[in-house]
Amino acid sequence: MERPSVESIFSQSLEALQDQFERWGESRWRAGQLMDWIYRKFAGSFDECSNLSKTLRAKLKENYSFYCAPLVTVTGQEHETRKFLWKLEGGDLIESVLIPAGHEDSDRQTLCVSTQVGCPCGCKFCASGRSGFVRNLTVAEIVGQFLGAERWYRRQTGVKEERLLSNIVVMGMGEPLANYENLMAALSVINAPWGGNLGARKITISTSGLAPQIRRLAGEEPQYRLAISLHAATDSIRNQIMPVNHRYPLKELLAACEAYQRAKGRMISFEYILIDRLNDTPEQCDLLAGIARRFHAHVNLIPFNDVDGCDFRRPPQTVIQGFFNHLQQRGVSVTLRQKKGGDINAACGQLRLRKMEKN
Repeated sequence: MERPSVESIFSQSLEALQDQFERWGESRWRAGQLMDWIYRKFAGSFDECSNLSKTLRAKLKENYSFYCAPLVTVTGQEHETRKFLWKLEGGDLIESVLIPAGHEDSDRQTLCVSTQVGCPCGCKFCASGRSGFVRNLTVAEIVGQFLGAERWYRRQTGVKEERLLSNIVVMGMGEPLANYENLMAALSVINAPWGGNLGARKITISTSGLAPQIRRLAGEEPQYRLAISLHAATDSIRNQIMPVNHRYPLKELLAACEAYQRAKGRMISFEYILIDRLNDTPEQCDLLAGIARRFHAHVNLIPFNDVDGCDFRRPPQTVIQGFFNHLQQRGVSVTLRQKKGGDINAACGQLRLRKMEKN
């Protein structure tokens, strides 16, 4: 597979390629054929694009890279959560997580993608930033996780054109809205009919609370879903676990969420990691219920997955269930995430961290 010495083909739009093909004296519709090979047949190189002439393929090789980060390892079993570890050019490692629907009668497969190497946010419960922030991912590196998962699926199953992924959540390593430009460009490729052809409402962007970027996102045309990593219902507790709250406290964050909701008319969801004897109290539950009802929001309740070197612990099951039940009794739409990742180091960034420590 070609190394990325030139611009990646995975960062290109159909229109840009049509214009380039025209400059080369090629028919514009040939660009659509190329996109079909990339995003429908999941080709691994320009050489596989057999209905393009050898001359055109040679021009493509000279001007664009077809490089995708190789898969270092994949953990997890069939029908369970799988975690992919990819090695980028230069040796950096990033993770993606494939999450199946949780019930047998659904074929939903969600890929959780990363947007940065490491993370600058420093959330105390997260492994992603424990080794520091390295850099933003490029457009091609974000799109490459989508393509890499699809190619892996084809190698595993032998299927040719059936697509694996039905949903994307941008809540892997890194703060997505801190890599705003590259994220939006990558999602436009994944969303486009000529590209990943994944509907905007099947794509969720998660943020730890960058209020200005949330307001900016409200002005974007695609109807992407928004998830807020809340994790506490008061500034005092949120300050302890999420440094971003010092810059954008709850009042400012929730005001930005209101602006987003006014502009989009879309439901917001709140991610809430339950941490033993910190944010799992009845008081926090009542305040969270008030915030959720204010936004008519869905709450995704996530019991803490243990992270090496972190003193936080998962609450007892009775506390988890009680918190969940109380939210339901307060009229909140809530999902309790089952434990689908602790056994494969699926706490965010943990597989990468362990691999780095071994090296």
